Amino acid sequence: MTMRIVRTLCSRVSESKPLFCSGFYRSVSSSCNGLNLLHNARLNKGTATSLEDRKKYNLEGLLPPRVLSQELQLARCVEFLKHYTNPLDKYMYLMSLLERNERLFFKLMDEHLEELMPVVYTPTVGDACLKFGHIFQQPRGLYLSIQQQGYIEKVVANWPQTDVQVIVMTDGERILGLGDQGVQGMGIPIGKLLLYTACGGVDPSVTLPVQLDVGTNNENLLHDPLYPGLLENRLRGSQYDEFIEEVISAFQSRFGQDVLIQFEDFGNQNALRLLDKFRNKCCTFNDDIQGTAAVALAGLFGSLRVEKAPSKLSDHKILFFGSGSAAGGIAELVVQQCVAEGKQESDARKQIWFVDSRGLIHRDRLDELTAQKKLYAHSLPNGVPSSGDSVTKLADIVQHIRPTALIGVSTIGGAFTPQVLRLMGTINERPLVFALSNPTSRAECTAYSAYSETDGRAIYVSGSPFPPVTLPDGRRFYPGQGNNALCFPGIGLGAMLSNTKHITDSMFRAAARTLGELTPEDSIQSGCMYPPLYDIKTCSAHIAKAVIDVSIKENLVLDPKSVTSLSTQQIHSKMYNPNY
Repeated sequence: MTMRIVRTLCSRVSESKPLFCSGFYRSVSSSCNGLNLLHNARLNKGTATSLEDRKKYNLEGLLPPRVLSQELQLARCVEFLKHYTNPLDKYMYLMSLLERNERLFFKLMDEHLEELMPVVYTPTVGDACLKFGHIFQQPRGLYLSIQQQGYIEKVVANWPQTDVQVIVMTDGERILGLGDQGVQGMGIPIGKLLLYTACGGVDPSVTLPVQLDVGTNNENLLHDPLYPGLLENRLRGSQYDEFIEEVISAFQSRFGQDVLIQFEDFGNQNALRLLDKFRNKCCTFNDDIQGTAAVALAGLFGSLRVEKAPSKLSDHKILFFGSGSAAGGIAELVVQQCVAEGKQESDARKQIWFVDSRGLIHRDRLDELTAQKKLYAHSLPNGVPSSGDSVTKLADIVQHIRPTALIGVSTIGGAFTPQVLRLMGTINERPLVFALSNPTSRAECTAYSAYSETDGRAIYVSGSPFPPVTLPDGRRFYPGQGNNALCFPGIGLGAMLSNTKHITDSMFRAAARTLGELTPEDSIQSGCMYPPLYDIKTCSAHIAKAVIDVSIKENLVLDPKSVTSLSTQQIHSKMYNPNY
């Protein structure tokens, strides 16, 4: 059995792989020289290649004569980026850099993470997915089509790397808040894995983005001559399930039973169902459900430190606007945390309400509800009718339920109207307003609206980034982005280092608790419930440690003799280093 714990996630030496630090070109095969070397993004240093290496690897004459430092190369990249005003143009430049010089790309991300994260991921990646067929230049990752069913293992074997440790996979049905994008959803697995490296220090050589093509129901794509996917309607039913089974089996056969498989942006009818099916069969999680839940719970933990806000999680009454898999995941994690703190499960559920497409979920609707929604179908407050505006209009619902926290996961931009926000401010001294939908255009409200309509008393968290807000009286707030990148890279890193069999909800609760504790007091006071992005690798190291400790405690380590608890310093030492 492979003992991944002894394989560092950064500079590893093998007969076929070079070092990622000093002596980088050591062990480069004889066929990888000259132009082949310059065209290998993982090995290429471009104009930073030393004169000695230029002679050794037949690069003389193929590069300008002057040797530049990586720092000067970075300065050139920054200068290039300044020429672009359109975020999508910046995205395309960065993807081009990634295909030319991988380590320079990640060094640039290290130095300018706060500026570039919104470019390589939300919100810009949403635009990239929408235009994917029209801006496509270079394939990256693995495409598995339903037409290959029956020989998926053979197709997976075409991927040249055999030591893949983390896979991010989507079928493109629910890309951010943009709906069915078919194979154009590949931008999401690519972006997520870039953040695994940029935020969690995972070696990019052990990552694999995967796009499943099971068709699309997006008529615009089906009639687009440049759409690169299958021109057929989305597959459903038993054949779809058999296809997913075959894909996961092929991954485990090729890369090992402990390969981490992250489900991403699957549709509501499949996301939770597939998670329940595979969570105890392989090392897997769904970031839309569990990662979002952990980040939201971390934001709730942070809010407990705000003066005049509820000081205990069990003191909250939470109203979810939206009832999809993300909302359900947050609710379940909150319930589990309340139970862990001593509350009865039934009582914990009673503090949570949902609004779906038909209005407030309550007991009079039991016959039409799914099993998940029935868990949160409560009796209406006295005097509230079971039909009409009282249970269909959000402002009326807020007035009757009187929540302390309003969490938006609906992808309905502007749903938290000024009236709703003012009501939240009237009901609560410090109302919690979480507008978690992506991209920015789908956010339930802006940061400015949340602060201005509550006289600056709102505790605001968004799914996409918003700039600082200055109110007319001069008060300035720095809204926190509940970005899943704060959690999932550390969770994945911990899972890989501990060689865990499964990823459990207790690991996500531990990650949320850790993230909440890492948020500095000055961030809390300025309105941000999360640690600053510039320190995200430190956060990932702490979260990875928490995950490793849970894996050991719950006896989930594949080979317990090979794994012990690691310090954050030891975890840091195992992170990928993009320096030449």
